[in-house]
This record gives sequence, C-alpha cells and structure tokens, in this order.
Amino acid sequence: MPKALIVYATRTNQTKSIGELVAEGLRMAGVDVQMMSVQEFDKAGVNPEDFDALVLGSATYHGEMMQPMKTYLFKLEQYNLEGKAGGAFGAFGWSGEAPGRIFDTMKNIYKMKMVGGPLMLKSAALGGGVQMAQGYGKEIAGLLDSAA
Repeated sequence: MPKALIVYATRTNQTKSIGELVAEGLRMAGVDVQMMSVQEFDKAGVNPEDFDALVLGSATYHGEMMQPMKTYLFKLEQYNLEGKAGGAFGAFGWSGEAPGRIFDTMKNIYKMKMVGGPLMLKSAALGGGVQMAQGYGKEIAGLLDSAA
C-alpha cells in the first residue's frame, strides 16, 4: 500500500481541517496516510523519504506562509524527494500565496512529481471545500498509480 505524509502549519486550524480532508481523499484511493503539524515533525522522527507522497500545507498570513513551514521547507532540502508525488494546500483570508510558494518549491527545488496546482481554500466548510479537498487527495493518489 502506498504511503503519504501530510505536514501542515496552521494558525486557526483551517489548514489542519483541509489537510484532514485531503487525507480522506488519499485514504479513499487506498493510500496509507500519516499527518502531523510541522511542530510534531521533529519529535516524530519521521523520514519523508520513507513515503511515496508528500503533501504540505500552510495558512497564508499577511501575504506569507507561516514561519514554521518556511523553516520546514529548508529542513526538507536534506532529503532526496525527487520523483515523489506531491501537493500543496492552505487556507487564506485574502490573498492565499502560501500554497503556491510551497508548490513551486516542491516542484522546482525538490524536483517532485506534482499535481496540477496547489489547493487554496478559505475554509474546508465553504463552497464545496470538502469535495475539493478530498478530490485533491485522490488526484495525488492518481500520481502514485501512474508511478507504479
């Protein structure tokens, strides 16, 4: 069974909620998912190289991704993530830059195999957010099928 790691940074738990829905979509497609905050990552002793997919999320706050996610992105440079499936997501109030910046880093710096684009939602509960987030997880799972 393929495995995915979801790591997120959140301020009001909206990004965490979106991540949980992305995880549901991955699980619906037969992927084993482990999800944690960036703060839990170091304590968990998890190696992202042990996963087939990596999905990262951060809220956008004052036009920027949250600082713990920025720090985490630098930590990820020590791992070989090239060719792994990936996606980026996040909640935002006004502008929503964080998921796009994370997505670009994963694609261009880590050389990951990314879905079509980042998932940006104001809330998991608004405007079809549940279906969009679950669908995003299924889209990531589809990358795993094509890599097999």
